[in-house]
Amino acid sequence: MQLKRITMRGGAVLALAMTAGGCSSIRDHRGYLVDPALTQSVLPGVDNRLSVERSLGQPTLKSQFGQATWYYVSLDTLQKPFTRPRIHSGSIMKIAFDAAGNVQQVANDGVEKAVRIEPDQHSTATLGHERSFFEDLFGNIGTVGAVPGGGQQGGGGNTGGGGGTGPNGS
Repeated sequence: MQLKRITMRGGAVLALAMTAGGCSSIRDHRGYLVDPALTQSVLPGVDNRLSVERSLGQPTLKSQFGQATWYYVSLDTLQKPFTRPRIHSGSIMKIAFDAAGNVQQVANDGVEKAVRIEPDQHSTATLGHERSFFEDLFGNIGTVGAVPGGGQQGGGGNTGGGGGTGPNGS
């Protein structure tokens, strides 16, 4: 009887230890791995796109419009059990280039300057006509295999009668 109680207590302690071990938080790193020696070596007026790419590698993001700017984003996340990862800390290195491709400005900011975008989960606004379920279901009937432009192919066989909508009249 005494042995049975010790075995049950040992099993309970083991189960508690396994449960507590499974509920620990997960720390993770995402994005650019910052090397202070390399990031401090980028100097305005000295470096250009090629030298920055050779020393730091490809950026996390490149601006698509306006002034050419590269962003190196580094994030440290913390995820508690049964939750999504949350940003614990991080940095954003912004390198702006002039028209000739030379480094114009280097700025280091924290993630507090980043904007969190929450898309609407229910609907996406679109321009134009909203289609019903049946229009989606039956909307393509008759269009598969149809002649582009809706016209009939003219001519009579291989006589080259033309009248089609293709680039060469076919």
